Amino acid sequence: MATPLSHPSPSPLGTVAVVGLGTMGTGITEVLTRAGREVVGIDISEATAAKAVAALESSTARAVVRGRLTEQERADLLARFRTSTDLRAAADADLVIEVAPESYEIKHQIFRALDDIVRPETILATGTNALSVTRLAADSARPERVLGLHFFNPAPAMKLVEVVSSVLTAPQAVAAVTDLAIELGKEPVAVGDRPGFVADGLLFGYLNQAAAMYEAKYASREDIDAAMRLGCGLPMGPLALLDLIGVDTARTVLEAMYAESHDRLHAPAPVLKQLSEAGLTGRKSGRGFYSYEAPGSSTVVADALTPLSGAPETPGRTVRSVGVAGSGTMASGIAEVFAKAGYEVVLAARSEEKAQIAKARIGKSLARSVDKGRLTAEAAAQTLDRITAAGSYDAFADVDLAVEAVAEDLEIKQQLFATLDKVCKPGAVLATTTSSLPVIACARATSRPQDVIGMHFFNPAPAMKLVEVVRTVLTADDVHSTVREVCVKIKKHAVDCGDRAGFIVNALLFPYLNNAIKMVQEHYASLDDIDAAMKLGGGYPMGPFELLDVVGLDVSLAIEKVLHREFRDPGLAPAPLLEHLVAAGCLGRKTGRGFREYARR
Repeated sequence: MATPLSHPSPSPLGTVAVVGLGTMGTGITEVLTRAGREVVGIDISEATAAKAVAALESSTARAVVRGRLTEQERADLLARFRTSTDLRAAADADLVIEVAPESYEIKHQIFRALDDIVRPETILATGTNALSVTRLAADSARPERVLGLHFFNPAPAMKLVEVVSSVLTAPQAVAAVTDLAIELGKEPVAVGDRPGFVADGLLFGYLNQAAAMYEAKYASREDIDAAMRLGCGLPMGPLALLDLIGVDTARTVLEAMYAESHDRLHAPAPVLKQLSEAGLTGRKSGRGFYSYEAPGSSTVVADALTPLSGAPETPGRTVRSVGVAGSGTMASGIAEVFAKAGYEVVLAARSEEKAQIAKARIGKSLARSVDKGRLTAEAAAQTLDRITAAGSYDAFADVDLAVEAVAEDLEIKQQLFATLDKVCKPGAVLATTTSSLPVIACARATSRPQDVIGMHFFNPAPAMKLVEVVRTVLTADDVHSTVREVCVKIKKHAVDCGDRAGFIVNALLFPYLNNAIKMVQEHYASLDDIDAAMKLGGGYPMGPFELLDVVGLDVSLAIEKVLHREFRDPGLAPAPLLEHLVAAGCLGRKTGRGFREYARR
């Protein structure tokens, strides 16, 4: 279980050997030399060792130009680093960090050789993120001195370090390495030994799901990646991230995770094997899920799968006016978006009073935009004037597009669509903003299912750029074109997906959140350590428990249940801890207590 880490006294680990000078080893070397450590870099390849020296010279030269180092400091730093192709160069090290390829055979070979080279008190750390630290330690002559020290790439920039103990690791060794990590300016998280640890344990399951989604041709690679960047605020989409990590590396990590968990969510998607065995391992080979300018390049180039821009499409229908059904935050946010884009909007609710309250909420939102300088007072007034509040859906008689944003309850939505079917003129497009219910079930409540489509906005609608456009098997081509054209006009990024539970974002997001809950439930790590790991190690804007409390535990549970019911995968069954908290009325920020407690407003 993760433990709280306090600021220590200075670390005695003055000399460190880094075995393996690939990208990660070179990055760790830079972190250590900058922190005043004597570093011996060891690699079987002289060319790789020379490349590591050149990389350090280059990064420190840039630091001098930017005023972050003086010439003297740079000279002293470079003098603290030497390289060797002989493992015996580690003889005087206080700590050895092994970052060789993810292979038990290679790592065992290194640890056995080190047993005969280093002093008895030297700590041996493995940088693995996929293999068992316990298994590596058990093969060593001094298992109590072996632990995991998992840096994240790029090591100089990433703050997280996972300190991994096996059942054999001595507490003193853990303490010494934790102290060092803090001195290096990192944020260490103490975890137990299981494949993937915390950050990769959650990340790789999500990446695997994304690969499987792509392989099933549910959505394009561009749409999957855009959906997760724009819908969740992630720095990279999952398929682009797999290319960066290395498709072969991801497959190795997932194989190790599946061997331990036997969870189908960790069974590597077949496409990962196919790409790996074809040598299409991502950026490093120049091609993976995407194609790159050259091996090692980050510049994506067009290939046979790249969508054609301006491709001929079925012409859409004309949309001049929009009806928005509902009176909650989502309905008012969507109405604001359409009105800002110049559409005449009818905002209808079950009563005139509710509709007026929703319009007043839009007025406040526009006033905030004016205060922040994002909108002129004149533009705000014009936007509000375009919105007509109505207490009956009869007001939708002349709208070209009707968007429902009522409660996430299938019966309520079906009743509304039956009403829209009667009220709206022939040819009007009928859209649902559901995030988890079947669009086809709404469509079948009408006599014109070909006119019905999903248009899933994200909350808050004025700020979030993503719209998932959900076609059913009955949706007409011109209805799809209409909604795509409307998304351009309202300045939203549309992604296409089929009508199945969770669409893109929730189908990838909620299994990840559920797995985080399972980690806490199994006492593997604390809420704080998991949240810190995902923010610092994965670049996530919020940790999973922060996000769950914001979304609402009841909402999260409902989505988990829908996903489990649709895909029948045992790994998607909601974590019992989530069900218990919901049953206890602990629903997150809105009730003052969820995974954490909040001050009542």
